[in-house]
Amino acid sequence: MSPVRANQMFYVYVLLSIKDKRFYTGSTVDLRKRFSQHNNQEVLSTKGRGPFALIYYEACLNEKDARIREKYLKTGMGKRYIKNRLKRFLALTG
Repeated sequence: MSPVRANQMFYVYVLLSIKDKRFYTGSTVDLRKRFSQHNNQEVLSTKGRGPFALIYYEACLNEKDARIREKYLKTGMGKRYIKNRLKRFLALTG
């Protein structure tokens, strides 16, 4: 097996609520499962705000790095980074 594949990945992700057009940022080891949990209203912090679109994610090899990045993306500067990074996409979604 490739050394890269042997490592556990940790994901930082940003969801866009289709309902209220607000972002939600989180982190997980299983992005597909967590995205499904958000859309099935199984996550207390996003319950009632779905459905969601996964609009951005990053993969990290270290959980601490992912948590630090998540914390940054939740700040004013981090939110500005996401809005800049996804400028064209967000312009299309209104």
